[in-house]
Amino acid sequence: MKKQSKKFTEAQSKVEDKFYKIDEAIKLAKEVSFAKFDETVDLAFRLGVDPRHADQMIRGAIALPAGTGKSVRVCVITSGDKIKAAEEAGADFVGGDDLVAKIAGGWLEFDRVIASPDMMGKLGRIGRVLGPRGLMPNPKLGTVTPDVAKAVEEQKAGKVEYRTEKNGIIHVPIGKKSFDEAKIRQNLNAIVNAIVKAKPASSKGTYLKSLTLSTTMGPGIKVDTQEALSLAN
Repeated sequence: MKKQSKKFTEAQSKVEDKFYKIDEAIKLAKEVSFAKFDETVDLAFRLGVDPRHADQMIRGAIALPAGTGKSVRVCVITSGDKIKAAEEAGADFVGGDDLVAKIAGGWLEFDRVIASPDMMGKLGRIGRVLGPRGLMPNPKLGTVTPDVAKAVEEQKAGKVEYRTEKNGIIHVPIGKKSFDEAKIRQNLNAIVNAIVKAKPASSKGTYLKSLTLSTTMGPGIKVDTQEALSLAN
């Protein structure tokens, strides 16, 4: 078992074993963070779903209102006049067959891939490269679209993807430690609202079992799930 660092132990000692109101949790997470870098603020949901069943797999994407604080490298695979549109929207890499071949050769210097529908047939050859890394474009996530310019702008502005992992867990980044509390709260409200509203009809019993807030290196802080549920509108 890995030994906890002195700084982590000290931070953890400041977190009580109780459910914190959202604003209290955000304030505490910032106070107990101790890393020298700008840590990511993460929200972890434990849901009453079984992701082995397709109708209970929660997956989607949302543009966080206050952004993520992270620079995202966007690769767009498209053709024709959409190439210029993607470039003007701020895409880092734009192309067609040339980019497909480059990725097939092992190039992966990007964080998101957007494709226009006409190029999806050609992405089959790199599915084994992109799929395991969660980079394969998907219409449900807005990364397969004829409006590639809009998709680029959303990704650059702070669009995050989420999906249910094993045991019904979803991890979502909602900002940086350097964000003021209001911005973190703004992003938290948006993602909680999206996931609560995504409850599948086949999910029985308690849907939002637990909600935990933490920074990259910091301890987990339990959040009041009833307050979180009240955010859905």
